[in-house]
Amino acid sequence: MGMEDIDVAIIVGSKRDLEYAEKAGKILRENGVSIDIKVLSAHRNPLELEEYIRSSRAKIYIAMAGLAAHLPGFIASRTDKPVIGVPLNVKLGGLDSLLSIVQMPKGVPVATVGIDNAENAAYLALRILKLMGADR
Repeated sequence: MGMEDIDVAIIVGSKRDLEYAEKAGKILRENGVSIDIKVLSAHRNPLELEEYIRSSRAKIYIAMAGLAAHLPGFIASRTDKPVIGVPLNVKLGGLDSLLSIVQMPKGVPVATVGIDNAENAAYLALRILKLMGADR
């Protein structure tokens, strides 16, 4: 699980969020980026998520979640690779998710894009990959 070399791991906290993962995935695939999409919740299956992060050889993580939105921070606390958070509008206009993602403690950074803006997460991942020398 997660042992193959991939450029970007896209993780969503719920199956209902897969439509957003596909939006980001489409842009990444169109640019020749290898991806892996997983449904893993920081709350419902934290041990499985930890094992995925530990075994993954992804260069970048995109994590999408609504409500308490701990997923991006959970991932960032367990890797030193870039994590891009996408807050999703499930309740409260997505502001609850946005604040959960951007208000990370020092030393556990999560880059954050706009609410429901999975596409910008993909574009940011492309820019990071370019800096890493992966010409796209």
